[in-house]
Amino acid sequence: MNTHTAALMNTHTIDTNAPVISADAYDTTAFYTDAGAVPTVTNTTAPDAVALPSPGASTAQLLAAAQEAGRRSVPAPLAETALVARPLLRRAGLPVPDGPLSYTIAPELTIRYAHPAPSPVGSAGCLGDDNTLLVTGTLRRVPWARAATAVVVLATAPFGPVLFTLTPDQASLTPGANLAEEPRDDLHLATLEIPASHVRRISPELLDEARLRAALARSALIAGAAERCVDLTVAHTTARTQFGRPLSRFQAVKQEEARLIEETALVRTAVQAAAPLDPGGPAAHVVIAAAKTQASASAAEIARIAHQLHGAIGITQLNPLHLATTRLWSWRDEDGDETYWARRLARPLTATTLWPTLTTTP
Repeated sequence: MNTHTAALMNTHTIDTNAPVISADAYDTTAFYTDAGAVPTVTNTTAPDAVALPSPGASTAQLLAAAQEAGRRSVPAPLAETALVARPLLRRAGLPVPDGPLSYTIAPELTIRYAHPAPSPVGSAGCLGDDNTLLVTGTLRRVPWARAATAVVVLATAPFGPVLFTLTPDQASLTPGANLAEEPRDDLHLATLEIPASHVRRISPELLDEARLRAALARSALIAGAAERCVDLTVAHTTARTQFGRPLSRFQAVKQEEARLIEETALVRTAVQAAAPLDPGGPAAHVVIAAAKTQASASAAEIARIAHQLHGAIGITQLNPLHLATTRLWSWRDEDGDETYWARRLARPLTATTLWPTLTTTP
């Protein structure tokens, strides 16, 4: 990692003099600059002043922007758009729409060709004259579906993995939310026809890359929210006094603060390790699986310590701590929890490959 990239990953701001783009809670259109804009997280006190990185931004820049979005509890799908949906569309050879995007991996859909090809044994929709699809089923808990310009769907059809796009108004939407009140909507599809121009057959490797990208995006958001917990907790224990001295002067408080900072550093370091890598490359699996395992495992402990040191005031809606901790509780389970990723991390590491994997630089 070069010095410039390291600086991006280790600071709270990326100031490239681009204009500040503010976002309302669910009006994410204003959140995005034009497609050629440079990545920016400007040095401002506004909690949601962060612009979408350009399509050509590096993984390190995208992670830094996602981490900052997590730290500021930005109410828009920056990580979902920049780290997951956009790259997958480019890899599949589909056009990338402007504006906020979402994604979902939906193995339970029923998919068949809309224009079946003749077959001597009869057509079951498994062979088609073109790639136009008929899709039935439910896309569950799609991040920011109601605000998305388009949703990228990865699914397994009888003829292999496919990637296609749809707009939320093509489906029946049931609103939902996670603990942080971020939209997690269900989209119900009733024999929806997806035109061939919106469909691509993909390899199993790209389907797995989608899972890795989603996990990496969520890990970066967790790292940012963890840093916010540290900032708020240190500020609170420094300002709050008991028995004539600040809380931060008590040994028990110091010890808990040290554990909080330690857990946050573990998450940040795990995410930074993925910065130089291509999420679709062969070295990415171990690093990203380790990052999500660590991020999910640390999230609950970070939230616990932050709330313990804040006391009762930390659980109120007026205190900003809940914006970070409810996201930590939600994000630790989304896109695979620590158990799922720990198993995926361990599965390929046999007795003969563990040590080389740990000691070899990607």
